[in-house]
Amino acid sequence: MSAARALSGHDRDVANRGPITVSVMLATIMISLDTTIANVALPHIQGSVSASADQITWVLTSYIVAATIMTPLTGFMTERVGRKMVLNVCIIGFTIASMLCGIATSLAEIVIFRLLQGLFGAALIPLSQAVLLDINPPHRHGQAMAVWGAGAVLGPILGPALGGWLTDNLDWRWVFFINLPVGILAFCGVFFFLSEKKGTEKKRFDILGFASLAIAIGAFQLMLDRGPGEDWFGSAEIWTYLVICVISVWIFGVQLATADKPFVSRALLADANFVTCCIFGFFIGILLYSTLALLPPMMQTLLGYPVAFTGLVSMPRGLGSFIAMFAVGQLVGRMNIKLILTIGMAISVVSLWQMSQFSLGMDTHLIIVSGFLSGAGTGLIFVPLSTIAFATVKPELRAEGAGLFTLVRNIGSAAGISIMQALFVSGIEKHHAVLVEHARPDNPIYQAYAKSVFLTQNAMAAFNGVINRQASMLAYLDDFRLMLVITVACSPLILLMRTPKAKGGKTVHVADH
Repeated sequence: MSAARALSGHDRDVANRGPITVSVMLATIMISLDTTIANVALPHIQGSVSASADQITWVLTSYIVAATIMTPLTGFMTERVGRKMVLNVCIIGFTIASMLCGIATSLAEIVIFRLLQGLFGAALIPLSQAVLLDINPPHRHGQAMAVWGAGAVLGPILGPALGGWLTDNLDWRWVFFINLPVGILAFCGVFFFLSEKKGTEKKRFDILGFASLAIAIGAFQLMLDRGPGEDWFGSAEIWTYLVICVISVWIFGVQLATADKPFVSRALLADANFVTCCIFGFFIGILLYSTLALLPPMMQTLLGYPVAFTGLVSMPRGLGSFIAMFAVGQLVGRMNIKLILTIGMAISVVSLWQMSQFSLGMDTHLIIVSGFLSGAGTGLIFVPLSTIAFATVKPELRAEGAGLFTLVRNIGSAAGISIMQALFVSGIEKHHAVLVEHARPDNPIYQAYAKSVFLTQNAMAAFNGVINRQASMLAYLDDFRLMLVITVACSPLILLMRTPKAKGGKTVHVADH
């Protein structure tokens, strides 16, 4: 009887393929849009909640960390309560959290509500992908994933421009309110058209392993976020976070080694190719989100771009990703996949080198070209990296491996944003001190060019503002150069990756997860 119900439920889903596809794609677009739409509004949010430059990055990192922690729970929750229930709860929870972000009046409030967004949004991407695969026959899986991929990259394309327009014409709060109609439509579609589907086997959940890993990630991120404002290891608070992180990692390691069914499968960690790809993905996460967090504030505060114009200038990055992902779909199977990955890394190196040449007097040409190349490089990296990562993973471990792979990449993303922002803040102080050394009244060159200009206090304050702008740009360039070094340094890991051969001699390609 239950089998008949399951079959009829699946048949209903197939019959309702159109509205279900629209509904889950709305959820996908809502999540992908939220990853970039808030970036261009960061300076406005910073001023509204009176946050410092390093504090405002919590708006980004809190979301990523929460999503990182919750992503591995997706499979377990779906098995226990059903995919429809999880989807509905996550959609409505994300939508309500978006509304709360829009009415937040302090930094603490918006960070807490962004945490809620991450907690509820974590399951939407993998579940939307799984639903599309389930309601389409195998011969249409390629088309289904093409539709899903288009929705996933539509957010990064439209996000900056839409976020800029909303901030400029309405208010920064509308970058969160825009999720309300989308979330309501997605919820209604899933609620009315998608049937329930639960797992038949109740799997045990390693609570200690999950809790220790979650606490370790949270303590590590708090240490990075709070460090710049608390004098790093001169603060007892930072030492506390470090100790908690180390103890949690130790507990997780013991649990991993001794538990019958640990939170992370030991078989996955024994796969050298998969582990190599995870490490590589960690560094890619650093590069992707760090540039997205640094560029919009730089364009608005240093170059004086209006927020809407900043969004338009940022759009080519998403367009580059879209074109590159389309190209990858045509190239996979025709070209060595490691070569595609290498080309993507090379393009990323070129884009970061261009960013290291930025200056206060430049026009938009260099920003647009470097952004397009950065997006193209990222697009050429992600799909091949996922393909190689899962090429050696057993089919029964792919779902768990997808969660771990995403988790590690998101840790890199959150850590990268915090580290680059901390280096930026300290870099301003360092460069300001050096520049001031050469701009003193007792400097003969200074006297020759400015002996009658800086006689008033207001003039000296204005001159100090000029020095601050120069110091800020130099600090940004330091970050871009560091990311360039990281990209070059992690590239040799490609040599350690494997693309196993099938019996017929052809390379095995595994779909992106």
